[in-house]
Amino acid sequence: MKAMRFHTYGGSDVLALEDTDRPTAGPGEVVVKVAGTSFNYLDAALRAGILKDAMPLDLPHIPGVDVAGVVAETGEGVTGWNPGDAVIALLTPVVPGAAAEYVAVPAESLAAAPASIPLADAAALPAVGLTARQALFEDLDLRAGQRLLINGAGGAVGGYAIQLAKRAGAEVTATASPRSADRVRAAGADRVVDHTEQPVIEALKGEHFDAVLQLVRSSPEETAALIDLVADGGAFTSTTTPGPDNPGRGVRVDHVYVRADAASLTYLVDLVDAGELRVDVAERLTFADMPALHDRAVAGGLSGKAVLTP
Repeated sequence: MKAMRFHTYGGSDVLALEDTDRPTAGPGEVVVKVAGTSFNYLDAALRAGILKDAMPLDLPHIPGVDVAGVVAETGEGVTGWNPGDAVIALLTPVVPGAAAEYVAVPAESLAAAPASIPLADAAALPAVGLTARQALFEDLDLRAGQRLLINGAGGAVGGYAIQLAKRAGAEVTATASPRSADRVRAAGADRVVDHTEQPVIEALKGEHFDAVLQLVRSSPEETAALIDLVADGGAFTSTTTPGPDNPGRGVRVDHVYVRADAASLTYLVDLVDAGELRVDVAERLTFADMPALHDRAVAGGLSGKAVLTP
């Protein structure tokens, strides 16, 4: 089969589309014929070796933690899934990923794919959708009537977080650049703060929020200033820069480590098919486009989610 792989850590030039063996389904696994995967910044960090101490890879490695496709083979002990089933899943980052014609997936990670959108586009849901849901309702314990600040809402996680928070009855303030402001408004944000016009801390000086979701990197000083925007007894969580363990005032601080969760993924799929959660795909590319996509991502040239197909 064809797969995008890298044999050494390095720049985008280490990515190569090449022939490799098709995986077989071990006990508790299925093999999925891949319809699509999607780009996550984690893919670029893993390829560059930035995370090699925390997440060492067996090289050569196939990237792609999101998968959408059709079950091609089931392994011993697998029940509930059959060849031909359309599925999606979030893979562990250190295992061979979905930038290949076929990928082995633990059956316990699978959810039925949304029926209302193209199968390849469904690859834009698992990692970022689960990140948003786990951040909002596990880390922040968001509830109806609360005020939520999403800092850096212009990306894919931000789009899902806005939609899920509004559905839960929260009031959402989102920061975004002019490039993504319309998309953030379309997701349902009650208020959009242009962080290119004025620093967020200055723009929101004197305000307090029940919960703050941090989606962009910041210095320790900037992170502390964001936590100052959290009301007494509120909560702060980040997908990037961790906050201090105990900032005082009863404020809870957490860090988002997304994990595969078939039940939560099924919940998100049900929302998509009910028309209550929109899957936005900004670009549809092929595996061969991956090196250039990595370069654009590192240069800050992406706006929205990119799906890649075999």
